[in-house]
Amino acid sequence: MEMGERQVVCPKQAVILCGGLGARLRPITDNLPKPMVMVNGKPFLCHLLEQLSEQSITRFVLLTGYLGEQISDYFGDGSQYGWSISYSRGPIEWDTGRRVWEARSQFDAQFLLLYSDNFVQFNLQKLKRLHEELRTPISLLLAPKAKGNIKVSEQGRIQAYDKTRSGVGFDYVEVGYMVIERDEILREFPLFTGFPDFNFSALLQKLSWQQKIAGLVVRDSYRSISDPDRLELMRSYLKPKRILLIDRDGVINQKAPRGEYISTWEEFKWIPEMRQAMKELATRGFKFIVITNQAGVARGMVNTMELDRIHQLMISELRKEGIEILGVYTCPHHWDDNCECRKPKPEMFFQISAKHLLRMDQTIFVGDDLRDREAAFNAGCGSLLIGQPEEAEHPGKTPKWTMNAHKFSDAVPAIESFFGSIKA
Repeated sequence: MEMGERQVVCPKQAVILCGGLGARLRPITDNLPKPMVMVNGKPFLCHLLEQLSEQSITRFVLLTGYLGEQISDYFGDGSQYGWSISYSRGPIEWDTGRRVWEARSQFDAQFLLLYSDNFVQFNLQKLKRLHEELRTPISLLLAPKAKGNIKVSEQGRIQAYDKTRSGVGFDYVEVGYMVIERDEILREFPLFTGFPDFNFSALLQKLSWQQKIAGLVVRDSYRSISDPDRLELMRSYLKPKRILLIDRDGVINQKAPRGEYISTWEEFKWIPEMRQAMKELATRGFKFIVITNQAGVARGMVNTMELDRIHQLMISELRKEGIEILGVYTCPHHWDDNCECRKPKPEMFFQISAKHLLRMDQTIFVGDDLRDREAAFNAGCGSLLIGQPEEAEHPGKTPKWTMNAHKFSDAVPAIESFFGSIKA
């Protein structure tokens, strides 16, 4: 949350469309509803509900259709998970608009509406804040995509929705996770041809052309189980991983004097305690990814070939001790370039998420500066600051999981606890 921004009251209920045939997942869905497809030992729908509960949503309405009894048999009333679940059951033939309409009496005045095949990391506070600022009946999440179906303004107001994905400037797709004003959308339903049976996307298209939908862009990649290939990617993405993200200068090696840079391998001086702690974590299955700003490249003070040599030798030396560095992500730009990759902006984190199928909300970024904590907040991951006093904090930019430690070794037990608490 930005400094000075107020907390907003978020929806406490989620409604999930669970009635589709899942035709692209056949033969898996010949005898199984799509939300119940197994992902790492439990139905995908369970992962989705767990994600929502982490944002304090514990009341759910599941709109079931195809083989819907399998969903209700598995989840029941949700009490075993600490949730409250109710159902609206309809025949296979009902379209998505009708499923929403038939369940309307179960909805809060404001609720979150989701599809049952998408998953993306998101911040409900940010989405709700945009919803209140633009005062729209629907506010939803958008993901960048070439040949998308959404055109959106810089302020976040959706300007057009094109189901054919053939228009110019349609650079985003909607991935669901919609904040809905119940009464405002329900009054639109009887106006559609074929009411009550119509596709909910027709409502999105209509309200988009009327400038009545807001869209929050999420830069972290979204995932789906809509076909076999994407299902396998989802399984990899949701599989817990022991990967730590770490800054370089001041964490792995000693920083250069202010205004200067580590420009040769000979100037690279290890922090021995950090190296030993990394070795200890490596014996417990941890791997590492380095994220570093190197503005010295843009300033002409660091040669790119020498920078690559530094990183290659750093990786090689650590490998000798059983420490695996999966990659080094570098921003070479000047701070005045206003690039998207320079920390505290989170673009390098999202590149890592896409390549390594890593959930940012299930990892930690280790840094030595409050800007590193801000970067962790912007990326949606936890934050560990080394060498900072216990009271160090960044007002309004504090991740959900934070820790300050004098030495990295002091934080090893907390890191183990963090990763040990992640559900499979």
